[in-house]
Amino acid sequence: MIVRRLQDILNTERDIKTDTWASRRLLLREDGMGFSMHETTLFAGTQTHIWYKHHVEAVYCVEGSGEVELIPSGEIFRIEPGTMYALNKHDRHWLRADPGCDMRVVCAFNPPLVGDEVHDADGVYAKAPDTVE
Repeated sequence: MIVRRLQDILNTERDIKTDTWASRRLLLREDGMGFSMHETTLFAGTQTHIWYKHHVEAVYCVEGSGEVELIPSGEIFRIEPGTMYALNKHDRHWLRADPGCDMRVVCAFNPPLVGDEVHDADGVYAKAPDTVE
């Protein structure tokens, strides 16, 4: 059984921060669950260009609000507490947190993340190298 507390992950190698978000990696590939799970904070008033070319992701909003804009269609989806969205087609998108307060979400990735991933210039997380588990 795996038990982790958010306060035990803060300021460790599982707490990844960028200019627009902070991701607390609760489950990673090394945990052997077949997916990874993250508590992520999108900083108020920011936007992040994302394209999970090598992953699919499901996101559940627990606090704050914002929007997802699909690229290239421009279709926009409002995100607020209680909203789930799934990027099941490797959708390129902008993720925006509304001004005034951070947006906090819980995310699951398949295949699971290794742990140190950040978005490259195209918004992509690198494909994890194949390893024997």
